[in-house]
Amino acid sequence: MNFKSIRYIDIHSHLGFKDYDQDLKEVVKRMESSGISTITIGMDLESSREAVRIANENKNIFACIGVHPADKKDFVFNESDFVELVKNPKVVAIGECGLDYFRITGDIEAEKTRQKKEFIKQVEFAIKYNKALMLHVRDGIMSGEAYQDAFDILNSKFNILNSKPKGNMHFFAGSLNIAKKFIDLGFTISFTGVITFAKQYDEVLKNIPLDKIHAETDSPYVAPVPYRGKRNEPTYVIEVVKKIAEIRGEDFEKVRIQLLENAIRVFGLTF
Repeated sequence: MNFKSIRYIDIHSHLGFKDYDQDLKEVVKRMESSGISTITIGMDLESSREAVRIANENKNIFACIGVHPADKKDFVFNESDFVELVKNPKVVAIGECGLDYFRITGDIEAEKTRQKKEFIKQVEFAIKYNKALMLHVRDGIMSGEAYQDAFDILNSKFNILNSKPKGNMHFFAGSLNIAKKFIDLGFTISFTGVITFAKQYDEVLKNIPLDKIHAETDSPYVAPVPYRGKRNEPTYVIEVVKKIAEIRGEDFEKVRIQLLENAIRVFGLTF
């Protein structure tokens, strides 16, 4: 596999957001000059189509299609809407999907039930088309509840459908025990620029295998130091990789290469 021109992979960005309406071409040029690839993420049908369009128009950009658990409460995931998109070779994952109990208002139990239903549909869709899952899981008042519910759904569905789990826990914010639980199930864990200015992720980063880790930006959000407070972009993933190496006390080049190989392996990327 020849990926010599690619040095870093930002496994989660939102290049279809309006934040990039004025200068997306310049953002992509900066990525190309720094050897950066990214997976740009859909949040509903419209943004999933936009993610695929951007991926199709740019050599080293890939797409993830699906429905966010909390940001698109009125949108129902229907397989028929996404079936043509998922056949595109640039589509490498389904999501970001999962459970987000952090912002629930109103009838809490009804909202949890809705989210679980939409999540299950996307898990089944990913298994059917042999795509990785891009998971979004965020706890509410009860620590670990959303993670446990997501784990139970994944464990059940992969067992019932006799399929091997494949995917990533995006923007992980859980404990070391939770991280190990998802890793044992077959998933990887990704970290954003938050690790450059917050210490609560250090324990997890130090104590999980390097081959189970990804770097991401979640652009345009959470720009890393030294860009904190500015609009984020995939090029800044370099700072995330640097920090991962620093926290783990490992050689930067070793970490860079392993994270690159991790993304290629998990998402089946070809360059």
